[in-house]
Amino acid sequence: MQISNETKVGALTIIAVTLLVLGYNFLRGKAVISNKSNIIYAKFSDIGTLDISNPVKIKGYRIGNVSDIKGMDENISEIVIAISLKTKVNIPNNSKAIVVNSLTGVSTVSILLGDSKTFLRAGDTILSAPNPDMMSKVMAGIDPVLISMKATIDTLRNVLNGVNNVLKPTTQDDLKTMIKNLKVSSQNLSVLLNSETGALAKTLDHTAAFTDNLNKNNGHINSILENLKTTSFNLSQTNFKQTVDTLNTTLVSLNSVLEKLKTKEGTLGLLLNDPVLYNNLQQTSSSLNILINDLKANPKRYVHFSLFGKKDNSKSIAPPLADTAKMR
Repeated sequence: MQISNETKVGALTIIAVTLLVLGYNFLRGKAVISNKSNIIYAKFSDIGTLDISNPVKIKGYRIGNVSDIKGMDENISEIVIAISLKTKVNIPNNSKAIVVNSLTGVSTVSILLGDSKTFLRAGDTILSAPNPDMMSKVMAGIDPVLISMKATIDTLRNVLNGVNNVLKPTTQDDLKTMIKNLKVSSQNLSVLLNSETGALAKTLDHTAAFTDNLNKNNGHINSILENLKTTSFNLSQTNFKQTVDTLNTTLVSLNSVLEKLKTKEGTLGLLLNDPVLYNNLQQTSSSLNILINDLKANPKRYVHFSLFGKKDNSKSIAPPLADTAKMR
């Protein structure tokens, strides 16, 4: 039986179209032969840019693809996606699926494993959780940067305002005056710090000379300090306490004598405090003066020595002489 060329061309065309459809579905992640024993489902309120054939991963490891996407109802209250698992994986029934959107446009379904000991079976629906899209995360990270940039711009604006104030004519005059004063101060400081004629140099020379003199007389200074040390030691060894005690005893005795002089005890006390004794002594002194004067005037009356003659009783005791009276 001979097959015509037209039949051959038609058969090859059908085979090519079939292979093209199967390859396209394979590239999109659809199983060439549907196997419902490896499909689980997930429901989301929003899937972003998720599409059929997008990967499904656990801990970054690809376990399957999104094989189908359908609306729950006519109002699209939820979106149901079918996850075709390529390998047998134990997924706890309290695990959660989230849609992770990226800036490149390739979204993935990431499954966060739970801790349950019961695993999902084919046809079960995994729990889902909302996940903020990548753009929201980026904007959340950009907001603090924008706030910092705003603060920086405000600070820069204040600095520019300060520069504008500095550039005012009055401020420029003040700056010129300040710079002129700084120039004068710099010149004065230069004169002060001149190594030959400056006041600071002279002060340093005097200080050096004084230090040199101290260095030369260091031996004398040490000798003086040693003498002071010796004198201080000798003074510390002197028995000051005994001397002070003796002085205190003497003062006590002197006070006792003075107290007795204030009273009528003893001769000195009576002389100083008894007027009767004083008057008697004065009268006795006067009588003694009269007696001495009379003795001077009439010695024969008291001393008589004669071979011939008699005692002179012609005159009586005379009053005190003039000089004696003056003494009184």
